[in-house]
Amino acid sequence: MKPKGQSRMDKDELNINIRKFLKKLGIKSQREMEEAITKAVELGDLEGNERLRVTAHVALEGTDVDFTINEEISLAK
Repeated sequence: MKPKGQSRMDKDELNINIRKFLKKLGIKSQREMEEAITKAVELGDLEGNERLRVTAHVALEGTDVDFTINEEISLAK
């Protein structure tokens, strides 16, 4: 048994898995947002020149990691 504070955690494996998660999150989020915005513009619900608020929430089970990122996405220059 290892003393408290020491673990079998592999930091390289952790890093790889965090990156995999973030890649999936980024790809899925971008795809969903692009499709939703394109559809809304096609339906006339958006003009295509708006700035839209977007919120992402991240929570990590077993830790106190729980944060929200708020940002605006501009649909045109």
